[in-house]
Amino acid sequence: MGISQYIKEIGRGARGAKPLSREQAADLFGQVLDGQVTDLEIGAFCLAMRIKGETAEEMCGFLDATHQRVAMLPATDRPLIVLPSYNGARKLPVLTPLLALLLAREGLPVLLHGMRTEARRVLASDVLEALEVPALKAPEKIANGTVRHIHTQHLHAGLARLLAVREVVGLRNPGHSVVKLMCPCAGPSVVVTAYTHPEYFDMLQAVFTTLRMSALLSRGLEGEVATDPRRTPRYDGFVHGVHRVLGEQQPGTASEVPGLPAGIDVDTTAAYTRQVMAGELPIPPAIRRQVEHILQIAVRTAQDTASETTP
Repeated sequence: MGISQYIKEIGRGARGAKPLSREQAADLFGQVLDGQVTDLEIGAFCLAMRIKGETAEEMCGFLDATHQRVAMLPATDRPLIVLPSYNGARKLPVLTPLLALLLAREGLPVLLHGMRTEARRVLASDVLEALEVPALKAPEKIANGTVRHIHTQHLHAGLARLLAVREVVGLRNPGHSVVKLMCPCAGPSVVVTAYTHPEYFDMLQAVFTTLRMSALLSRGLEGEVATDPRRTPRYDGFVHGVHRVLGEQQPGTASEVPGLPAGIDVDTTAAYTRQVMAGELPIPPAIRRQVEHILQIAVRTAQDTASETTP
């Protein structure tokens, strides 16, 4: 059938475009993931959505289609902490690996998933490799207190292909939003995600509420979910869709972070991460606070899950 009828609705410009229903969005995105559409249609879809922007209902539909198709990791003993990582370091070291290891030290199972979507950036997965954290080649259960990372290709090849469109057209597309929100786990999970522009907040809050997700939402650093170590952002928590403000944004930016290196290359970032984990350098207070919030959401998610399953 193709997706031309949907492109006619979403491709009329920022003012003339019409939003899709959740069911229509799921059908459209499912066809894209399944490879049932032409490259020309994919390009039209990506550009039309880039101009129009995603509504909460459309994003729920895109996630419906994704969760129906993505390879799921088996349920873990504690809620799986999901760290999407698709941007990498540009000016400051990528601290997502440090965040992952600190969460694992609290006894949580942690999954980092991602792939390169921008050239010349230092990826979190490369830093984890340097720290001898093995990559998964296929989904498997992650033990408590363990970090693993996986390339998007091993979760769903069609989703990885959609992300790769950015290399051709030079613009992000709905796939980049989907991977930062999806839950590739058959059991309870906590998605740690971030937004860059304030106008995305209302849409993300509506998605988490509608899909009854557990998540931590804050402003990120260069597109990564680890917080900027120089600032204290606002933290919004969601436990099975119930929203709560966990911390308000604090003014000011620290002029320096003790021990934070000036270099952003893999070896320098890995060495810094190793020193922090060994206690040779202090944990940046902003990162410590983020760990505390994630741990709180994980505990509450486990409690709520247990109460729902108890007769």
